Amino acid sequence: SAGIRVYGGNYSFYKEQKSLELAALSDDVLEKEKAIRKAKEKERETAERQQKLDARGKGKQEKSGVARIMMNTLRNSAENSTAKLKDAHAQKIDGLQSELRELRALVPAIDQMKFQFDYSKLHKGKTLIHAENINYSFSEKRLWNTPLNFEIRSGVRIAINGSNGSGKTTLIQLLLAKLQATEGTISTFYNEVIYIDQDYSILQNDLSIYVQAEQFNSGHLQEHEVKIRLNRFLFHKEVWDKTCAQLSGGERMRLLLCCLTIQENAPDIIILDEPTNNLDIQNVEILTAAIKEYQGTLIVVSHDEIFKAEIGIKENIQL
Repeated sequence: SAGIRVYGGNYSFYKEQKSLELAALSDDVLEKEKAIRKAKEKERETAERQQKLDARGKGKQEKSGVARIMMNTLRNSAENSTAKLKDAHAQKIDGLQSELRELRALVPAIDQMKFQFDYSKLHKGKTLIHAENINYSFSEKRLWNTPLNFEIRSGVRIAINGSNGSGKTTLIQLLLAKLQATEGTISTFYNEVIYIDQDYSILQNDLSIYVQAEQFNSGHLQEHEVKIRLNRFLFHKEVWDKTCAQLSGGERMRLLLCCLTIQENAPDIIILDEPTNNLDIQNVEILTAAIKEYQGTLIVVSHDEIFKAEIGIKENIQL
């Protein structure tokens, strides 16, 4: 119901209560979806059974020589009975769908903006990056006093930490194979890595929102399904022709998340480089919720300690 909801206790208590409420709401949505599927199945079975009964009755009447006028009366009666059954089922399904729409309207927008990746090709524990005694030199000056050694396995969440100028950006470029180490070796075994910087510059500024979304569609989604996903990420029909250059930081982040859900197959690695810098609190929450759902490997550069804790960073590379 409308109005202000009061929660006793501190912020942690509030978050816990909201989480429980959302879980209950999600269960209600799933139950309603299941009820609609059952009702539709029942409608189909009833229609098929009625057709068989009508056909059998007509055959018996013809064999027994029932007068034509009587057969017409019986046929009209059967048709009326079938129509009433159809109406009853249609009303039940309409009622359930109306209830489902009301429930979905209560689900916060954040909960709709989740990745829907196919994770079947990821192999947890597989070595994706192996770095042995690596360093990088600028004008023959080594970037790191001590060469770096590390291994990144599938499924880990790792942060690259260091002060400004410590070489975090250079290390990312090495991991992406955009630069070559001047010492040591980096072996990579990943299929796909997505690099997301603070400007979300993976998006093409000259493209419209809709065309940009379609760029990530390998053809497995039909046009209407792409549009449904755009709507889910709060990009409604009236803004689809807007160019990516016109979007705010939060809108660019939401569009990129949407595009990644459209591509379907999960990237082996997502690298986030100061992703919260240009976002307000609500959009940081949206990004956090989406990243928490991601089951692949996460490499993060961020000064936002709360964000790193929320997304479950467990390991660190200290520069």
